[in-house]
Amino acid sequence: GRSMNEKETLFAEERKDKILQLLKDSEKVTVAQLCELFGISPVTARNDLRDLENENLLRRTHGGAIRMSSSAYELEPSKRDENTDQKKAIAAVAAEMVADGDTIIIDTGSTCMEFAKLLSGKRNLRVVTNDLKIALLLDSCEDITLYLIGGVMRKHYNCTVGNFGSEPFRHLVVDKAFMGANSLSASRGAMTPDVGQAEIKKTMLSVADKVIILCGSNKIGQNSFVTFAELSDIDTLVTDSGLRRKLQESLEERGIDVKIAP
Repeated sequence: GRSMNEKETLFAEERKDKILQLLKDSEKVTVAQLCELFGISPVTARNDLRDLENENLLRRTHGGAIRMSSSAYELEPSKRDENTDQKKAIAAVAAEMVADGDTIIIDTGSTCMEFAKLLSGKRNLRVVTNDLKIALLLDSCEDITLYLIGGVMRKHYNCTVGNFGSEPFRHLVVDKAFMGANSLSASRGAMTPDVGQAEIKKTMLSVADKVIILCGSNKIGQNSFVTFAELSDIDTLVTDSGLRRKLQESLEERGIDVKIAP
């Protein structure tokens, strides 16, 4: 009957909103991702993308779609300046957790970059990273030995992804992994929109004794596409005072040490 069609129309509208939301988080979505996420057929997914393209809300590409604002600007300066004070405050708390002589992993992303800037005074540090900008920054520090994870470069993001170059790192003994996240929720853990990014993050997690997530409160309670760390994988969350009290309590109940940056 008619009401079924109305329901389907409503669902399609909600779906399109979610697709745009996904594109906000990552520069592109694939038809395969949408099929898996919404349990729809490739034809339906392509129709959604075509409708959105007709409204000038995205640009279709082979196998999916990209954001209208052309390609990826997650790490470009304009985006980086968002919440810079918040990121610096989180980074400062995280940097206090690094002891001289530590072997640490630093993930890619703007908060991790702020964190890396604060390590120049540390002694005898070994740093494993997949972020070229962080590596170049730390290369000037005499007391830091750098291990760069190889692999496929993620276009526009200055970092490697996937598990192509991560095999040698499975044998490292790492004290702490400092990881960014595009979003974090009490039900799904820490997430990223990019599948390749999730793979390399999982490898990083697997070799570290302690996992520390650096994540602004504005990203907590949100969902992205792929979970790379369950809550049980996370030892510490460093965030800011915008975190809702209730959320903080539920994370602490799950055994996560929540540190709030002033």
